[in-house]
Amino acid sequence: MRIVVIGDAFVSGKSMAAALEADPGIPIDSIDVADWAVEGGGPALHALQHQVELHGPDAVEIPEELRAMAASADVLVVHFLPVGSGIIGAGGPLRTVAIARAGTENVDTDAAASAGIRVVNIGGRNAPAVAEMALGLIIAERRNIARAHLSIATGGWRKDFVSRSRELGGYTVGLVGYGAVARHFVRLLSGFGVRVIAYDPYTPAELLSGDGVSAVELDEVFREGDAIVMFARLTDDNDRFIGRELFRSMRPTATFINTARSRLVDYDALYEALASHSIAGAGLDVFDEEPLPADSPWRSLDNVTLSPHVAGDTPESFERSGALVASALARVLGEG
Repeated sequence: MRIVVIGDAFVSGKSMAAALEADPGIPIDSIDVADWAVEGGGPALHALQHQVELHGPDAVEIPEELRAMAASADVLVVHFLPVGSGIIGAGGPLRTVAIARAGTENVDTDAAASAGIRVVNIGGRNAPAVAEMALGLIIAERRNIARAHLSIATGGWRKDFVSRSRELGGYTVGLVGYGAVARHFVRLLSGFGVRVIAYDPYTPAELLSGDGVSAVELDEVFREGDAIVMFARLTDDNDRFIGRELFRSMRPTATFINTARSRLVDYDALYEALASHSIAGAGLDVFDEEPLPADSPWRSLDNVTLSPHVAGDTPESFERSGALVASALARVLGEG
C-alpha cells in the first residue's frame, strides 16, 4: 500500500507520517511525505482554507507536483490540502483520503463517493481549544474585558459599560449542536452554576441528560438562552439556518457566540440585531470575509468581541492530529 502524506504550516507531513508508521494497524509498503508550502505561512494558509470553506476544494490551486503525488497514492493523508476533482478524477489508484481534522470542506466528498473513495476524518482534536475560546468569549463579552483593555490601551479609563456587565451564575446557556466540542464546553461550565440547554436533532436526549443538559427545540434555545453558543457542523441542510426570526426572539440581555462556521448564521441579520441593540452583544471568531476588510462595519460595533478565526489553533490541538488520524485510518483499513 502506497501512502502519500501532505502536511502544511500547521501540521507537518513528517509528524503525520511518523504517527502512521508507529501504528501497527496500518500496512505500509511505501510512504512519501511533503508539505504544502504557502507563501505567507500560516495567515495565508488560513485565508486559502477560508476560500475552500466558501467555494469548495477546486477554488484553490495547488502545486502540480503535489497534485501528481496525491493522485498516485493508494491512501492520501492531508491536513488543509484541497483534494478536488483534479485529484479524485485522475483515474489513479486512490481509494482512501484521510483528513487530520474534523472538517471535510477541503475534500470533494461527493466526487469521492461517486469514485468509490473513502473519506476519513477525525473529531475532537481541537475540542478543548474551541471550548475554551467559546467560554472566553462569553466572559470577555459579558464582563467587557476587551473594551476595558482598549480603553486603557488608548489612554482612557472607561467604566460606562459596568451597568451591563453580568456574572455567569444563574445563567441559561443555550447550545446549537452537541458534539465533542460542546461536551467539553459543558464540562468547563460545571463550576459556574449555570443551566445548560441544547438543540441537536442528531444526538439522543438521554446522552444530553446524562451530561446534565436539557434537550430542547431550536427556538427555545434562542428564547431562553442568556448566552447562545454555536457548535453545529456545517451541512447542506443548515446553511444560514440561524436568521432574523431567531435573533428577534432573543432576550435583549443575551449574548450570541460563534466559534463554528460563519455560514451557519445570517450575518446581516446578526449585525442588525447588534447595531439596533436588540441583543446585548456577540463574540465572533468566524466571518464571511476573512480577514475582515479595513472598512468592515463589524469593526465599528461597540457590543461585539472579535477574534481572527483562531479558536481551534493551539499547538496542543495540532500535536494531537497525527495520532488521531493514524488511529482513524487504521480502524477504517482494518474494516476492509
